[in-house]
Amino acid sequence: MKVPFFKPSFSDEEKKAVCDVIDSGWLTTGNVTHDFEKEFADFAGAKHALAVNSNTSGTILAMEACGVKSGKIVITTPYTFVSTATSALHLNADVIFADTEADSYSIDPNKIEEILEKLKTEGKIESVAAIVPVHIGGNLCDMEKITSLAKKYSNEKNKIYVIEDCAHTFPSRTKNGFAGTLGDAGVFSFYATKTITTGEGGMVTTNDDALAKRITQMRLHGMDRDAWDRYTSDKASWEYDIIAPGFKSNLPDVLSAIGRVQLKKADLFAEKRKKIVKKYNEAFKDCDFLTLPPDGEGNAWHLYMIQLNLEKLDCTRNEFAKELQSCGLGISMHFIAIYNFSYWKERYPEFTPEKFPNAQKHYERSITIPLWPDMTEEMADYVIETVIQTGKKHHAR
Repeated sequence: MKVPFFKPSFSDEEKKAVCDVIDSGWLTTGNVTHDFEKEFADFAGAKHALAVNSNTSGTILAMEACGVKSGKIVITTPYTFVSTATSALHLNADVIFADTEADSYSIDPNKIEEILEKLKTEGKIESVAAIVPVHIGGNLCDMEKITSLAKKYSNEKNKIYVIEDCAHTFPSRTKNGFAGTLGDAGVFSFYATKTITTGEGGMVTTNDDALAKRITQMRLHGMDRDAWDRYTSDKASWEYDIIAPGFKSNLPDVLSAIGRVQLKKADLFAEKRKKIVKKYNEAFKDCDFLTLPPDGEGNAWHLYMIQLNLEKLDCTRNEFAKELQSCGLGISMHFIAIYNFSYWKERYPEFTPEKFPNAQKHYERSITIPLWPDMTEEMADYVIETVIQTGKKHHAR
């Protein structure tokens, strides 16, 4: 049997929504995208939701609005996809990594505080523009501690913003609200493998009017009017102003149409994923060669990341993964810790694996196995059987 790593859950509803946009004659950002923004904001309990063409674009925009620029520092995790950190570099800022927690993939608030305290002692605390926690796999970081640290080390000359990377975290409800509303801004992904998808795309949420205004201006060339306004307003379509050197980051109506349909199914998709997760957890709970993924409040279960207890096995993570693939399982690795990449080694030679023991351990031991809403019971059973049998085969004696 072959079990894909992921397959999007589409129906005739998404097809009709796209065809309706095509038939309308208006393909780029317009009223469909505006409706998607409003519906997403209502769903997530955010004052503003701003559609963008990727999570990366949204992260750059959110950082720029929060004052990330040359001479500033962004604190984030090395255990994430590289775009979280490179977004800061695109704005000519610097990055400092904080290690993950030992028992989760989340950035460690204690390590964040060590960095902040060191910078304060060195007289550099006002260089910190933002902290960017990443909710890996759908499991939330400790946002209460992180936001309290940002407040503690902010001063009248410099506010430290918290930008949540919510690429894996939708929908994630907590007692304090949705992920994406727990800091100053949240950035979501609608990439092909995400919990809801538009193929490519993303959304920035914020309750801060000033941040929303700046992101709105900067996502379309720094223009003071979007295309929909220019071609539907009584004012001349050619009449607009450029108020800043902006980007090209808007989401077209063709993709927003898919997003609106997917948004209506978000809770259903989440329940289907959780049903598979429950099955996995029950089957793997007594496997001493595995550590199961953390499950905190609001976990969206975008990914199911198993961690191999290599002390119990006579093979490496890569060898284990290859055997799963040879049996027909689509698997992935989340994540190659950023400091292992050539560019980052050259730019920041001080960021070595020894400096981030928890992130490095997660990287060397983790495998992500299939998890998507329309997986069948038979598929889930085959994944379980394959993982367990591979573990038994390589169990150290």
